Amino acid sequence: MKNGQRRIAWAERSMPVLRIVKARFARNRPLAGQRIAACLRMGPETANLALTLQAGGADVTLCATHPPSEDDEIADSLVADFGIAIQMQGSDDFGRPTITLDDGAELVSILHERRRDLLHAIIGGTEESTAGVIRLRALAARGQLSYPIVALNDAVTKQLFESRHGTGQSKMDGIVRATNVLLAGMPVVVAGYGWVGKGIALRARGL
Repeated sequence: MKNGQRRIAWAERSMPVLRIVKARFARNRPLAGQRIAACLRMGPETANLALTLQAGGADVTLCATHPPSEDDEIADSLVADFGIAIQMQGSDDFGRPTITLDDGAELVSILHERRRDLLHAIIGGTEESTAGVIRLRALAARGQLSYPIVALNDAVTKQLFESRHGTGQSKMDGIVRATNVLLAGMPVVVAGYGWVGKGIALRARGL
């Protein structure tokens, strides 16, 4: 097994809910006939999401939200081992999607600005970032958003789990890795106290 495959399999072991969904999708094939274009952060977790959608019957095409977020080992494995198409960031060739998954509204922007010929076939999409939701709401306010999009950022589960626990931990981990400082006994000031701020404060107190 190549390293990319090993890393995808290793990440899957920590994603029990997605494994349950994948098994159900493989049985029921609820996405049969759907073509999903996704512009997301390209890591082993996203790879498992793509494989789950594929198990559900979807034809999946991925691109990274920005080049530094693309993991070449993971991308190579998805193409070679699982038959999932990977496009360069900023490309306007996503086949003819029926569903979009976005992080930052990059894909939606490309479709609305450069590939309006594809919009008629799209039944819906998702957006998972605050900045992306703001862009899409501005587009909708002007009457220019061509299909419905679920704002994942508004979901309570995203605020509680990803923002508070996931981002809270990753931010503190990033500070420690970047500075190599020992945080025990150090005062920590959190500017802003939404769910991410709460998660940072929680981890800072624990450290």
